[in-house]
Amino acid sequence: MIIVANSEAGAGIEQAVDILKSGRHGLDALETALNRVEEDPKVRSVGYGGWPNLIGEMEFDAGVMDGTTRRTGAVGALRGVVHAVSVARRVMSDLNHEMLVGEGACRFASESGFTPQPTLYPDSKKVWWDKLARMLSPEEQAKFPDMPLAPLNSAITDPEKVRDTSVFLTIDSHKGIHAATSTSGWAWKYPGRLGDSPIVGAGFYADSRYGAAACTHTGEMTMRAGTCRTIVLAMKLGYSLDDAVKIAVDELRDLETGYLDGVVLHALDAHGNHKVVNFRCRETIRYWYWDETLTKPEKREAETLKD
Repeated sequence: MIIVANSEAGAGIEQAVDILKSGRHGLDALETALNRVEEDPKVRSVGYGGWPNLIGEMEFDAGVMDGTTRRTGAVGALRGVVHAVSVARRVMSDLNHEMLVGEGACRFASESGFTPQPTLYPDSKKVWWDKLARMLSPEEQAKFPDMPLAPLNSAITDPEKVRDTSVFLTIDSHKGIHAATSTSGWAWKYPGRLGDSPIVGAGFYADSRYGAAACTHTGEMTMRAGTCRTIVLAMKLGYSLDDAVKIAVDELRDLETGYLDGVVLHALDAHGNHKVVNFRCRETIRYWYWDETLTKPEKREAETLKD
């Protein structure tokens, strides 16, 4: 059994380990762990502690994939429910769809018994408005948000220079390989923006025959390159884990236009090997790792690639 998760996963990884040890399905472990991350206000890129969109609304994205059945569930621009990963899993289990977004995702969450709850952390609200107030004239402030939002696109940056997600990959006791993601997305994003986190093949992918992958940071790049599917497909075609990740990084490196920045790739293969690489992120990247030889999860440093 193995868990690979990014640095935001600390609030829930020990629960994930306990559930895996009990023999339950890997997605039970990942969903429970991500729920803890989504609830933690100290995690400033996921769930309740995350940052709002340009008009001050929280919109959550999440996805799950069962690598044995290759069923997926995803939600995008979900409002009013912090536990987006649980709604995503209900999409997978209860519908013949793979993804719901916006009003449809909100309606389905309500029908599934998720109670609307406060989602905008007070500090996030204060930081959001303080920054906008510096960018808007008094006249613009008075009519905000009833004004063109596209000119404010330069505000689409995180106040803590973080565009992160919480991602988990696992191999469970049944040899199933699974993936799950959750995020509140970029701070001050244009309303309705989706990153890669709910996009199957871009932000996550799992196939119990070969392996799994998940990405964080600049989803605008991994959506264009189909990064996670690239990694798993390369392993299906016989490439090693190292070479599969290299192929995916080369695809990202070949992008020359659009918004380009850092990406962190997390991957594991069906033999129990794993790899986490930092491509162009300026900060030191760390991640969580656990397998059956360890008494508790360890935080490790990702490999930094030269551009």
